Amino acid sequence: MGIYEELQARGLIAQVTDEDEIRELINNGKATFYIGFDPTADSLHVGHFMALCLMKRLQDAGNKPIALLGGGTGYIGDPSGRTDMRSMMTPETIQHNCDCFKKQMSKFIDFSEGKALMVNNADWLLDLNYIDMLREIGPHFSVNRMLAAECYKQRMEKGLTFLEFNYMIMQSFDFYMLYQNYGCNMQFGGDDQWANMLGGTELIRRKLGKNACAMTITLLLNSEGKKMGKTQNGAVWLDPEKTSPFDFYQYWRNIGDTDVLKCIRMLTFLPLEEIDKMDSWEGAQLNTAKEILAYELTKLVHGEEEAEKAQESARALFSQGAAAQMPTAEITADDLADGGIDILTLLLKSGLVPSKSEARRAVQQGGVAVDGEKVTDIQKVFTSDAFTGEGMILKKGKKNFRKVVLQ
Repeated sequence: MGIYEELQARGLIAQVTDEDEIRELINNGKATFYIGFDPTADSLHVGHFMALCLMKRLQDAGNKPIALLGGGTGYIGDPSGRTDMRSMMTPETIQHNCDCFKKQMSKFIDFSEGKALMVNNADWLLDLNYIDMLREIGPHFSVNRMLAAECYKQRMEKGLTFLEFNYMIMQSFDFYMLYQNYGCNMQFGGDDQWANMLGGTELIRRKLGKNACAMTITLLLNSEGKKMGKTQNGAVWLDPEKTSPFDFYQYWRNIGDTDVLKCIRMLTFLPLEEIDKMDSWEGAQLNTAKEILAYELTKLVHGEEEAEKAQESARALFSQGAAAQMPTAEITADDLADGGIDILTLLLKSGLVPSKSEARRAVQQGGVAVDGEKVTDIQKVFTSDAFTGEGMILKKGKKNFRKVVLQ
């Protein structure tokens, strides 16, 4: 089985252009391909994870990845899948986020000896002359066709700014520049990016002739991936300072029964033969599958040692009600006003909620427990005695835990 066929078997390919040519290039290690990452935060998140895994698979098969950082397009923001305009970022924030991305990507992709490239589209987009851009690129785009694209149709109802309208042209220009300067002959992206990617393929062929080699392929789960990793407390990040290895493990350990085998197939590097045997698993076996998924992905992102710790802690949590390596929150004697701390303040101090109003809702809805005992009284107060020994185990919902210790 070639790598193209493996991607199909793992359910990663949704749409392609020029399938025979794409299969030939990928299976023979001749593809130079890119995937774009807009630097909207200072960490990659689970939504990017599938793209990184795909890049690793293709690189392992001899193909050359280009990680395109959107230092230029980050000034605008992609309207795809959005109902409102993205907030503007300063140049300093964009550059900081790009630097953070590069460090994290290096865990997945080998950039040594020219095996992969990291490119920033700010290098060409920020120096463009507006009139020259209109004359060179504008005639190749039909406004009628652009407005028919799903990514724009969704935004038209609430208002699409001219700023955002330019995103498709800029992304298409990215592919054109990567093709010209780096020999990039293929682009990958989520199925919500299909119209933008077709624009790039068509631009190259119109500018350089129909025989120009420019291919597109979309990933089945990438737009779903943007929805994945979202919890009540925000996104699931790859940066351990933003999402601890334990919380990362717990996110995958608590994934739905209907998604676990799909995620194992798409995201892990376990052999397909081994995964196929899991297709008949049900009941308690699905919990085993979830452990496998959580362990494998935590190992990929945080390393084997952290994956082992997270798994041991998770098992200890559910079997004994405690976990030595659980994320820890510290409170001080100053937090114990009048000798105690109330449950709402405790939830806020632990980082499990962003506000006391959300803490109140969580308690009133029965989603909070302390050392295994549900707390339903929003005025419940805990004295210093509650934090003796290993500390207090604070739980919100089914997935979120903190060990709270008194310093």
